[in-house]
Amino acid sequence: MENIEYKVSKEKRIGVLCGGMSSERDVSIRSGKKCFEAIKNLGYDNSELIIVDENIAETLKEHKIDVAYIALHGKYGEDGCIQGLLEILKIPYTGCGVLSSSICMNKEYTKRVLSTNKDIPLIKSAFVKKGEDLFEKTKDLKYPLITKPVSEGSSFGMTKVNKPEELENAYKEALKFNDDVLIEEFIDGVFVTVGVLENNGKTFATEILEILPKTDWYDYEAKYTKGMSEFVLPAKFDKDLTEKIKNISINAHNTASCSGVSRVDFMVKDNQPYVLEINTSPGMTDTSDLPAQASVMGIDYNNLVLLILNSSGLNK
Repeated sequence: MENIEYKVSKEKRIGVLCGGMSSERDVSIRSGKKCFEAIKNLGYDNSELIIVDENIAETLKEHKIDVAYIALHGKYGEDGCIQGLLEILKIPYTGCGVLSSSICMNKEYTKRVLSTNKDIPLIKSAFVKKGEDLFEKTKDLKYPLITKPVSEGSSFGMTKVNKPEELENAYKEALKFNDDVLIEEFIDGVFVTVGVLENNGKTFATEILEILPKTDWYDYEAKYTKGMSEFVLPAKFDKDLTEKIKNISINAHNTASCSGVSRVDFMVKDNQPYVLEINTSPGMTDTSDLPAQASVMGIDYNNLVLLILNSSGLNK
């Protein structure tokens, strides 16, 4: 791709925000350390790695941070909370804004927003709030099912349910994380994911990554344990399906008002892609999807971080 410009002055004091207070804290720290290393490699000598806790506002003021590079995952980090705080503090930040972050962190509202666009295919599902009749709400769904907390990442609280007798225990497992649970028909297809990035005002999709987990489905172990998933990159789809998936990814990114960076996950069966969810703060660890996707396009890790850093100048 074309040369990536430095749109943030190297004199700026950049804070790489990671850690946080969610169940994805450890993954976030891994992402943050890698991003911080890249920021330094890019010549931003005034950058700092900041482990986020409940005192983050004071920390940002104390360290005189000019720009926040968000490497946070999960609650408080990619749900609009840190984004809102940064706006109050008038500190530019990378990635998606308050609205898109809060929408995409909640699987129910992501589906509601995406369903307004007839060109975005979705899997049949039900949302069950705590106290509602579980079996009444799911009576029209076909087994097997997947239960998911509506506002959780990294597959925490997710369970594959093969028969009705297993549903209640799976639902209770999801309730440990959220009071609201998404229950979705399980599609025995191909799991793929596509990064969406922006450069000089142009939104583009990365190559499609096909993931073949060695577990029954793409769970936490498969995501974060080396050797537990096989990556096929680019995915082995024909040209038409490849373009279709990429176009849906950009469409979903825009429909949810995302900016700077996102990652759109799909299940593909019988040449039909279905959007699962949008991640507004994709992982940036050694085993994460987005760096691998960018790499096959000729965008190395440092330049990927530069692209994301440049998004701090976008209007949210």
